[in-house]
Amino acid sequence: MSDAQNALDIIDLHAGYDASDVLVGMSMHVGPKERVGLFGPNGHGKTTLLNAISRVIRPRSGSVRFMGEAIEGLAPHRIVERGLVHVPQANWLFPDMLILETLELAAFTERARQEQKTNIDYVLHLFPRLAERRQQQCKTLSGGERQMLAIGVGLMCAPRMLMLDEPTLGLSPKLKDELAEAIAEISQRGIPLLLVEQDIAFILSLVDRMYLVDHGEISREVNRGGEVDHQEIMDMYFGSEGVS
Repeated sequence: MSDAQNALDIIDLHAGYDASDVLVGMSMHVGPKERVGLFGPNGHGKTTLLNAISRVIRPRSGSVRFMGEAIEGLAPHRIVERGLVHVPQANWLFPDMLILETLELAAFTERARQEQKTNIDYVLHLFPRLAERRQQQCKTLSGGERQMLAIGVGLMCAPRMLMLDEPTLGLSPKLKDELAEAIAEISQRGIPLLLVEQDIAFILSLVDRMYLVDHGEISREVNRGGEVDHQEIMDMYFGSEGVS
């Protein structure tokens, strides 16, 4: 990848569920090694965007380019094979599997299998709680530990870019701080990051730029250190109704 080439380009993307459009011409990008946040009210398209990028849902129109390649027509597992990894909300895991088995299973692509041992060692270093519990079943973990494991599963796929959807949802301030440190360390390895979050302080502490999402479109872009108009944020939350 050349220095000028973005990790991800979204151009005029339309996507939704059944007959309803949620994304109505969204365009944005993530630069090489860049950390980008998405912030906005529930139901306005943040999760839909990640689902459309990873093709959990099929975009209706528009372009998704990853490392210069158009991927909007690829099957989800082919997108993962290329290194674009999506860690969704709710940390879906197999409850009866052991933590170590779950990490091993996640390395399903050829490139990930080649890096399996190195990546397991890294995940257990990044999340010492998982190292302590590696022989426990997933269902024995707390909510915060399950989120750590979900991110660990994403790392086991040997990502060239990582998309995280509300990783701190429902977590205590202490666990949020631990996850923030872990995500910052991941990004220091040069992995581009697209982060969806509802905690504006959390997201601004981690990203280089942030997009505000409103009714399926980008309403504003905020650079790191730039001023955020909190009244605008309040209006987005309470002055309009989103889709569910």
